[in-house]
Amino acid sequence: MSFRLSGGSRICSRAGSVRLSRGRTGFVAGSVCVGPEAESSFSCTLGGISSGESFCSGGEGPGSGNGMGFLGNEAGLLSGNEKVTMQNLNDRLASYLHHVRALEEANAKLEQKIEGWYEKYGPGCGRGLDHDYSKYFSAIEDLKRQYETELALRQSVEADSSSLRRILDELALSATDLEIQLETLREELTCLRKNHEEEMKALQCAAGGNVNVEVHAAPGVDLAALLDNMRAEYEDLAEQNRRDAEARFGEKSAALQQRISGDAGAAAAARSELTELKRSLQTLEIELQSLAAKKQSYECSLAETEGNYYAQLQQIQDQIAAKEEQLQQIRAETEGQKLEYEQLLGIKTCLEKEIEKYCNLLDGEERRESTCHSSKEGKPVNQIKDSTEETFVRTVVEELDQLGSVLSLRVHSVEEKSSKVSNITVEQRIPPKAPQ
Repeated sequence: MSFRLSGGSRICSRAGSVRLSRGRTGFVAGSVCVGPEAESSFSCTLGGISSGESFCSGGEGPGSGNGMGFLGNEAGLLSGNEKVTMQNLNDRLASYLHHVRALEEANAKLEQKIEGWYEKYGPGCGRGLDHDYSKYFSAIEDLKRQYETELALRQSVEADSSSLRRILDELALSATDLEIQLETLREELTCLRKNHEEEMKALQCAAGGNVNVEVHAAPGVDLAALLDNMRAEYEDLAEQNRRDAEARFGEKSAALQQRISGDAGAAAAARSELTELKRSLQTLEIELQSLAAKKQSYECSLAETEGNYYAQLQQIQDQIAAKEEQLQQIRAETEGQKLEYEQLLGIKTCLEKEIEKYCNLLDGEERRESTCHSSKEGKPVNQIKDSTEETFVRTVVEELDQLGSVLSLRVHSVEEKSSKVSNITVEQRIPPKAPQ
């Protein structure tokens, strides 16, 4: 930390170096040690004289003190005014250092307060500055929906306006075409009027002349009498025609009245029939609508049933496939057990043959022993015959499942030996010797 002092001095307390420049005296303190980290060396240049003394203020190291300390061998180099100046500088330096320590303490306190404030109100602390905006979420969603609806309405209005612009352009084109046609028709009308006026003028000029006609006729017949006679004849004829017409009109009107009366009944019947047909048509339309609804419901139920049946059929097919796989496995196991059974049957046959062979061998040995005993000489002797009987018991255990297939086959053989002891009396006869 560095401070710029009013006297032109710069003090660095933590770095341990202070450079002082005062007026024109030319005094330069090269190093001032403050605190426990101060060194014991001090270089001072005054009027070209350098001294290597220790000058420490406010420290705990060697050579520390509140005043100015010099070694005794160089005390005479400074005059009295310079000593006073150095004393003043030393006092000012001590006050500056005291002020620096106070500022450091204040700075430390401010740093602690700032750290505490950041711990309380800093970002992420969640105390005092975080606000609950959940109550605004519904309003935000409503505004979003309103914005979306207004945007959709705006887009639809823009589309309508663009279509209306196209229609307006078409109408403008058609209006211009109609105006052009109107102008042409007006021109034709003016031409026709002019032609008509010219023709009328020509006809008026042609009819405006005088026509004088002179007829020289001979004296004729009495035209009045002839006209009276003709008038009378025509009146009689007209009366006769009137009578005939009245009679014919009466006949025709009577027939027409009869026809109208008959047609009125037919019309009433037709109206009633038409009403009935309308009613039947309405009932048929209602039935048609109900049948269409039933058809739709039946189609939906049919589709649902087909879907269910398809799912069930798929399950059944899966089960059939699984059962077929199990059947294949069972067949394979049956084939293996059949082969094993055949092998065991062959082993059984071989064992029976061996047993029979052993029995035959035992019988042959017994016979040989009996012949050997009979060939010996001697008295009747009671001999003990030890006969051994061997019995082979084979137990075959088969495990069957519900389908009748062999699951397992176990063969257990037991050999039993039984000894029989019988007293055999052997009588030996010695033939007599021949006399000598």
